[in-house]
This record gives sequence, C-alpha cells and structure tokens, in this order.
Amino acid sequence: MTPQNDLMPAKVVYGLFAVGYLVALTTLAGVVYAYMSRGQNSVLDSHLRFQIRTFWISLLIGLIAMITMMIGIGFLIWAFLAVWGLVRVISGFLLANEG
Repeated sequence: MTPQNDLMPAKVVYGLFAVGYLVALTTLAGVVYAYMSRGQNSVLDSHLRFQIRTFWISLLIGLIAMITMMIGIGFLIWAFLAVWGLVRVISGFLLANEG
C-alpha cells in the first residue's frame, strides 16, 4: 500500500468504535480522531465521512430509543441500533483492510 492510501486512521477509528460497545467514551475519542484526520487523501476521507456519519446517526437513534423506552418501543430501537452499528463498523473495517 502506498503512503498515499494509508488507511490506518480509519482502522483506528473503527477499532475505537468497536471498543465503544464496552466503553462508550472510546466512541467519542474515535469521532474526534476522525474529524482531526480528514484531508489526507480521498479514500481515507470517504471512510472518515462514513464514520462521522455513523456516529451522528447513532447518537440521534440512541436519543430516540431513550425517549421511547417509556412506551416499550425503545428497547427494540436500541437493539436495532446495536446491530446496525456493528454491521457498519465491521463492514467498514473489512473494506479499509482491503484497501
């Protein structure tokens, strides 16, 4: 892989997002690192944009889940969010690993 297509920052962010299922603070560190790592090359930027979008959409869905827990739907939304987030993290990491 050429230095021009170095995707290590994207892999680090995917790792931080994955650990975020156990320690939520690492997800915040991941999105901050994604914002800071932008602008190096277009392939990396596409991964970082995907990760930043994943963070904000997850935050919105998580808030909706918390609000709707009072009527019982929130738990289903929370389960959907967990599966959706894992699929995005795993598929994104695999694509970044392939280059």
